[in-house]
Amino acid sequence: MKFLVLWIFILAGLGGLCACRRSRASSPPKAVPVRADGVVELNLMSFNVRYESPEDRDSRSWRERIAGAVRMIRRQRPDCIGVQEARHGQAADLWASLPDYEFFGIGRDDGKQGGEYSGIFYQRERFRPDATDCGTFWLSDTPEQAGSRSWGNEIPRVAAWLRLVDLATGRGFYVFNTHWDHKNQQSRERAAILIGRRIDGRKHADEPVALIGDFNSVESNPGMIYLTGRRAMLAGSEQIWPNGLLDTYQALHAGEKNRRTLHFWSDRREGLIKVDHILVSHGAEIGAAEIVSGERPMVSDHFPVTARVKFPPIR
Repeated sequence: MKFLVLWIFILAGLGGLCACRRSRASSPPKAVPVRADGVVELNLMSFNVRYESPEDRDSRSWRERIAGAVRMIRRQRPDCIGVQEARHGQAADLWASLPDYEFFGIGRDDGKQGGEYSGIFYQRERFRPDATDCGTFWLSDTPEQAGSRSWGNEIPRVAAWLRLVDLATGRGFYVFNTHWDHKNQQSRERAAILIGRRIDGRKHADEPVALIGDFNSVESNPGMIYLTGRRAMLAGSEQIWPNGLLDTYQALHAGEKNRRTLHFWSDRREGLIKVDHILVSHGAEIGAAEIVSGERPMVSDHFPVTARVKFPPIR
């Protein structure tokens, strides 16, 4: 299933500048009920879709997995999805199959359509994207340079961010989505520091944040320790991020031993290899945090993870 032209709503941001292209047919907007208490309630998902590869055959091929992936997303009904490893055709397939969603993202190789996307799907009727506050940056010493890498990782790594305004409350919030390197620990540590700085530098510093991704790191990795506001040895020195985030799964399932998300096509939850995480601003109420397993056929070599969070109004 391929689309030669990706007629998609893409906000492609280099250096914090976003250009958008609207493609879905114009239609009268649906009414959005006003939420009088001002609480922004979100269902979030992180989903490493497994890049489309000729080595993945039969039930592991994207052609066989796409229908199950779409069914899974429709059943979970996330408001925002951070996807990783999605190549251009895969992003197009998902967008075409999920008419309730718009998409934000660019390819990591060239800042256009080349390479994998770490993109963000969001409910198009519920949110208004802020086209002045979004973008993609590369996890390197030159984050505005497309395709750049400088911390020992052999392939480019990126993070995308998007500010959305919740039409039910009029409140804004940020979604960051990233995919860290799978081999180089220095790259992961430097990525944690850069992402923390970018979150700290957002235009609306009082608005909440959700950081979604495949971090290729378990909770005890120094990069994850840093992101959750604890003291960590990073890049050769002891550091702490004062504005660290809350790990949604750990908040509810600290004692869970079977938390594997990277299952390498085994479809097994046993073990501690949880590399897919959803982190949110402190003060959020965590209603649920789950690992979505048991899909038949398997939708990826990762289990998606979800979280239901409430951001109370700022007092």
